[in-house]
Amino acid sequence: MPKKAKAAGSRKEEGPVPCKQMKVEAAGGPSALNFDSPSSLFESLISPIKTETFFKEFWEQKPLLIRRHDPALATYCGSLFKLTDLKSLCSQGLYYGRDVNVCRCVGGKKKVLNKDGKAHFLQLRKDFDQKRATIQFHQPQRFKDELWRIQEKLECYFGSLVGSNVYITPAGSQGLPPHYDDVEVFILQLEGEKHWRLYHPTVPLAREYSVEAEERIGRPVHEFTLKPGDLLYFPRGTIHQADTPAGLAHSTHVTISTYQNNSWGDFLLDTISGLVFDTAEEDVELRAGIPRQLLLQVESTAVATRRLSGFLRMLADRLEGTKELLSSDMKKDFIMHRLPPYSAGGGAELSTPGGKLPRLDSVVRLQFKDHIVLTVLPDQDQSDEAQEKMVYIYHSLRNRRETHMMGNEEETESHGLRFPLSHLDALKQIWNSSAVSVKDLKLTADEEKENLVLSLWTECLIQVV
Repeated sequence: MPKKAKAAGSRKEEGPVPCKQMKVEAAGGPSALNFDSPSSLFESLISPIKTETFFKEFWEQKPLLIRRHDPALATYCGSLFKLTDLKSLCSQGLYYGRDVNVCRCVGGKKKVLNKDGKAHFLQLRKDFDQKRATIQFHQPQRFKDELWRIQEKLECYFGSLVGSNVYITPAGSQGLPPHYDDVEVFILQLEGEKHWRLYHPTVPLAREYSVEAEERIGRPVHEFTLKPGDLLYFPRGTIHQADTPAGLAHSTHVTISTYQNNSWGDFLLDTISGLVFDTAEEDVELRAGIPRQLLLQVESTAVATRRLSGFLRMLADRLEGTKELLSSDMKKDFIMHRLPPYSAGGGAELSTPGGKLPRLDSVVRLQFKDHIVLTVLPDQDQSDEAQEKMVYIYHSLRNRRETHMMGNEEETESHGLRFPLSHLDALKQIWNSSAVSVKDLKLTADEEKENLVLSLWTECLIQVV
C-alpha cells in the first residue's frame, strides 16, 4: 500500500514536495522542457524533483504533486492543447468513440453522451455548454506536434509505449467516476483548474482498469487543485476522481501514461518460452512425452506437479548462466506500435537514406539507437520444428504517427531486417561503439561486411562519419 505523501502547503491541499520554480531553458525562444535527450526531457518534466529521488521514493509507490508557479511554463502547457483547438481538429475528420468521447459522471457512474459517426465542433460545444459534459480526446499526439515530441522522447526514456488523453471539463462538472488505471499516470494541467481526490489503492499496481464505488474507497488521502503548469504523478492502481470547481473557467488537462503490461510477470511470460525452447533442444527429458490422459484430468496429479517443479528448478539454474534472453513478443510489440522519431518535417526524410554510401574503408555509426531493438529469435519464415535462430532488427522509423495507441492491429506492420546468427557479433560492435570501421567488423568475408552495413544504411539505421 503506498504511503501517504507529506503535506506541503495548506491543510486542504497536500503534496509531497515544496512549491518550487521550474527553470525555463532558452533555446531559440523560451522552452519549458529540455529536449536534448530522453533523460533531459524527463528531468525537466519532473523538475525540480531529481530523477533519482523520483524513482527511489515515488515511482510505483505513492503520488507526487509538483506545483510550478511559473508563468512561462503555464503558457507552454496552454499551447499543448486547448478547447479552441477542437474546431480545427474536427475539420480533419474526428469520430465519436474512436477520437472523442463525450461523458459526464452522474450518481457515481459514467454516462456516455456520444452521437453516431462524425464529430462536429458545434455539437461538441453544445454538449459541453448545455449538458456540462466532459470532452475526452484520445491520443492527441496524433495531431499535436509538441505532444508527439514529448511522448516520443518519453517512449525512448521508459522503453515502453506512452499514450495520452486530453480531458476538457466545464465548471461545476465531473467527467468520470472514481476509478483506477493499469498505467503509470503523469498529469499536466493545461487550462483552468481541476480539483483532485486520490484514495489508497484497493489493488496496488493494478493490471486492469476498474471503477470503484464511493462507499468502498473511504475518504481521500490527498486532495488538491491543479493549476496550469502543475504536474501530478500517481502509480497504477491509485483510485482517483477529479472535477472542475464551480464558478471558474473550464479545465483542460492531459494525462500521459506508460508501463501498461510492462511488469516482471509480463517479462517472465515473454521470455520463458524461449528459455524452454532452447533447453528442450539440449535436454531429452523436456522432449519426453507427458503421461497418457494427463490433459483429461480434472486436477493436476502429484507426479505432474513434481515433474514441473523439477523442470522449473532446472530452468532457473540454466537462466543464471544465460546472457541473452529470447523475447518472443514484448520487444517487437513495443517497436511496432510506438511513435516514429519526432521530426518537424513530419518524418518523410526517414524513409530514404542520406549521406555517403558505406564502403569497406568507411567508418559508420548507429543512428536512432533509441528506436531500434536487436533480438535473436527462431527463424519466423520456417514452419518446421528445426527452426534456425536468426538475428532480427526491428525499428520504428517508418511507424505511422496517425495510428499510435489506437489499436489498429490490421494497419500495423513490423519494419526491420533479418541476418544469420553469424552476424551477431558484428552487429553488437556497431551497437556498442560510437563509431566503428567497416573492415574491423567481426565477419569472415569483406563482402559480408559491406552487405551488412549497406543493409543497415538502406534502412536509415547507420550513417557514414
